[in-house]
Amino acid sequence: MGALQRDVYSRLSLAIFFTAFLFFVDVFIERKSCNDNTENTEPFNYTGEFNISQEHSWLNNGTDQLNESLCTWKNTLAHGQATYTTGLLIGSIIGGTLSDKYGKKLLLVSCCAVHSFTALLTAFLPYAYFYLAARCITGISCCAIHICTYSLGVEWSLPKHRIWPPTFLSFIFSVGMMVLAAVAYLTRGWMQFHLALAIPQILCLPLYFSIPESPRWLLLNKKCTLERYRVRSPEDRRYLDLLLDSMQDECEKVNTQEKDNENVSAFTHFKSATIITRLFIMGFIGLASALTYYGICFSVGSFGVDVYLAQFFSGLSESPSLLLPLLLARWGRRSFCMATLLLSGTGCLLSLLVSKFCQIPALVMALALMGKLCVQATVCVSLLYGIELFPTVIRQKCVGLVSLCYRVGCIINAVAAPKGGVSLGAMICYSSGPILGAGLCLFLPETSGIPLPDTVQDCKRQPMLKMQRTSCCPQ
Repeated sequence: MGALQRDVYSRLSLAIFFTAFLFFVDVFIERKSCNDNTENTEPFNYTGEFNISQEHSWLNNGTDQLNESLCTWKNTLAHGQATYTTGLLIGSIIGGTLSDKYGKKLLLVSCCAVHSFTALLTAFLPYAYFYLAARCITGISCCAIHICTYSLGVEWSLPKHRIWPPTFLSFIFSVGMMVLAAVAYLTRGWMQFHLALAIPQILCLPLYFSIPESPRWLLLNKKCTLERYRVRSPEDRRYLDLLLDSMQDECEKVNTQEKDNENVSAFTHFKSATIITRLFIMGFIGLASALTYYGICFSVGSFGVDVYLAQFFSGLSESPSLLLPLLLARWGRRSFCMATLLLSGTGCLLSLLVSKFCQIPALVMALALMGKLCVQATVCVSLLYGIELFPTVIRQKCVGLVSLCYRVGCIINAVAAPKGGVSLGAMICYSSGPILGAGLCLFLPETSGIPLPDTVQDCKRQPMLKMQRTSCCPQ
């Protein structure tokens, strides 16, 4: 990796790091809206909804008027998670289109500015309905930031190294989750908390202007601004030549395929049973993964453990995902997804059983976080797996539909449990969904090490799992 790539990845990791701050801010919002002097000492169980705190006392240090609206409307604030996930859905719909039209760098810088200044305004406007509107705007900008950072990281990497940027950026996001716990613990009150989240982001905004634009976007739009990076160093010039050569071959291949398929309707390809089956399986895995991942993430304060420690360990539990590329190279896509889905469901099921018979909050949380780690690994792999499962002519449409299922799962979880509580039915859903998804993976092909499919016929030729037939009677 040359100096240019290190510069790109460091700035992208900074942008993704700050998104974790506002992503899980709802975990602490009830504690920051009113002064909480009570600690949760009740053992955890899944028999009903569990609130982080039972009683609130009003602040008496001169900020009563500031927090009056928040304390009065704390039930309304509980819906911040639902409005945020709705913003994520909107961002996933419009983010890709805007980045294709205006470029990923412009969208990234704009959304980082919106993301940081929204947090700043929230500190000075502590009103419930403004908070809900700000959560929706933050969700839209956060989703666009993720789209741009992951795309730029992949496009600035050679084909054989493209699995590393998503893995590294996911690790940085988990570090942001841990730092959020420290910021929440060290700050007191609504204004101080949100200022601590907003000011570092604002100070880092000038760094994003030096991020180079997507080389693929510049190539497709016939812009030659990449030439200035050749003079930085011989190493950068050599890497840039390799990158442009690989992209030139890919662009020519795509243009040839578009000419060959210009008279074929995209709807024709969706009539294939192979495509429909893969869409259903990947859509279900996306829905189940979203329910499990966000259900546990937003409920860490309900496991009977201190909410700040719970949030820290929630981020720490995702750190092993940095080993993902090494595991993928050994196991392949299908086997890895099956294993992680099965382990995720098993972890959630064991946490349910432990809570019913042992009532050890730390063990319950540890098992649930193990399930979250496994399902997070599934999400990372499914992003790459989905690209390899669908033909070039309809790949973006299929990936978009799978992403839509994932975002719908986020909204369902937020609406079903707006206060972050974990019910018995929810935990059964978190455990059964991944286990069923692991079984459905048997009907998917292994795509590791084979070329991307260009047509439906290429998809049908991908290696499927062969079931051995046994005969009860000798021949």
